[in-house]
Amino acid sequence: MPIVFIALVLGALLGVVRARKRGGNGFDQAQYAAVHAILFGLAGLFLTIFILRAA
Repeated sequence: MPIVFIALVLGALLGVVRARKRGGNGFDQAQYAAVHAILFGLAGLFLTIFILRAA
């Protein structure tokens, strides 16, 4: 499960950075952070499932 939490945090950070580069305000940064966290979290979840099934 740590993979999912790490992916969530990294996704949120990446989302904030991307929104700041595009000149977004606080709401834009929050939205980018949320969307990136969800996508990275799902990717981390699938990676965790794949690793556990392969073991």
